[in-house]
Amino acid sequence: MIKDLWYKNSIIYCLSVATYMDANADGIGDFQGLMRRLDYLHGLGITAIWLMPFQKSPGKDDGYDISDYYAVNPAFGSIGDFVEFTHGAKQRGIRVLIDLVVNHTSNEHPWFQEARRDVNSKFRNWYVWSKKRPAHAEKGMVFPGVQKSTWSYDSVAKQWYFHRFYDFQPDLNTSNPEVQAEILKIMGFWIQLGVSGFRMDAVPFIIGTKGADVEKPREQYNMLRSLREFLQWRVGDSIILAEANVLPHTDMDYFGDDGDRMHMMFNFQVNQNLFYAIAAADTRPLARALAKTRERPASAQWGIFLRNHDELDLGRLTEKQRQRVFEAFGPNPEDQLYDRGIRRRLAPMVGGDKRRLELAYSLMFTLPGTPVLRYGDELAMGDNLSLPERTCCRTPMQWSTEPNGGFTKSDKPVVPVISGGPYGFEHAVNRKKPVNARLIRPIIRIGRVVAQFGIRRSGRARRIDRAPFASRRSPRAFRAGRPSLISSQMTSTRNPSTPRASQNRSTSYIAARTAGLRQLRSGCSCKKLCR
Repeated sequence: MIKDLWYKNSIIYCLSVATYMDANADGIGDFQGLMRRLDYLHGLGITAIWLMPFQKSPGKDDGYDISDYYAVNPAFGSIGDFVEFTHGAKQRGIRVLIDLVVNHTSNEHPWFQEARRDVNSKFRNWYVWSKKRPAHAEKGMVFPGVQKSTWSYDSVAKQWYFHRFYDFQPDLNTSNPEVQAEILKIMGFWIQLGVSGFRMDAVPFIIGTKGADVEKPREQYNMLRSLREFLQWRVGDSIILAEANVLPHTDMDYFGDDGDRMHMMFNFQVNQNLFYAIAAADTRPLARALAKTRERPASAQWGIFLRNHDELDLGRLTEKQRQRVFEAFGPNPEDQLYDRGIRRRLAPMVGGDKRRLELAYSLMFTLPGTPVLRYGDELAMGDNLSLPERTCCRTPMQWSTEPNGGFTKSDKPVVPVISGGPYGFEHAVNRKKPVNARLIRPIIRIGRVVAQFGIRRSGRARRIDRAPFASRRSPRAFRAGRPSLISSQMTSTRNPSTPRASQNRSTSYIAARTAGLRQLRSGCSCKKLCR
């Protein structure tokens, strides 16, 4: 494997420091606790960890409201603890990616506080202001139904400020060269501390023009090239994984025709159509999504995922398709969020049906791209719909049947641990054994073997068999978990750059069957993994 292209053959695992493992019994996860679990992650087969925001923050949006980009939240530890963590990960062959949240800051950030106090401050132009409330202030909200406007009045500045997200997250004026330079400085700081790259939050908003007179933002794609060039000069194999839920015809604008912009992007098109395929037993839209997202530079890569820390965004589906997915996976109002998505984890979405989980995960590891797992996926963790918005699927990791699932010895965890019912921590061990040992671990090992030959990650799906998705059951019967025949067969085209002998030997067929994943193509020499 070429070192610079490590991200094409990785297994990425997303976690929140706050909810993973608490070492000092204060109810909040920390880096010391995370370090204790590195051996677990290594044993699982993870090769890259993606950390959600851990910088200093008021914590009004799970850390996505940052008040100091150069400091670790004291509740999680110190800069020294972070460096020890990255060092420990490196010793185990695990790379570390961190969230880069630079579309906005917290309103408690010193930059914003000085900007609102002094009209002559250099930080005034680091944010987006208007003397009057713009006419389009009620358009473009990210959180419809919760968020009422994208412009709020500041009583100190006596002006309106722009915030694409919540009102406590004022947008940075990313068109300002000084802001762009500061973003590079932030990236350079964390790269020096052992980070291998960044998951860049809300990329279309970062590169879009902002202002009171801007109704339709214009994307400034050259900013992406500047970010890439900076990383290549600092550490050649560091990467950016872009969160950009955009239409396929703009994909190459983000990757760059010469592969000189984003290294990776999440494939939202495939993600949404994959859930529709499972819900409606109709693979045609999924096949079209794969065809539309096929084109990309040789060095670029897709991030393939099922669920993440946000809602399952179905905004790119048609209204009819979206309602079909709602009916199958989130029929109740409390299941849905922002009029576009489902806020549940995967296991409760499919009613705990192990065969449906097998189908979903086998597809994720077989489709072209790098798989991105969410913490707790390996033990079919559930959610707590009594918690607000996205917090319902951001509950603490369940390690054991000890109080609070072994996450903390405190009686007051930062977020309530799921207790009672089929997804309570009391049953974590019972869920972990079949799901982890018989599904997640084997499929990760199979995926890593196939990836060594450069097949699965760089190939593209040639054919999708409708049979695995076929089900004549009603959505009600599906949610009840009644038996159905599920099998899956996916193929990848050969990589022309790989020797024919290796191609013939390792072209994979990964089957999701009722007995679990059992085989690679008969030509594989790894008999242990294929049985």
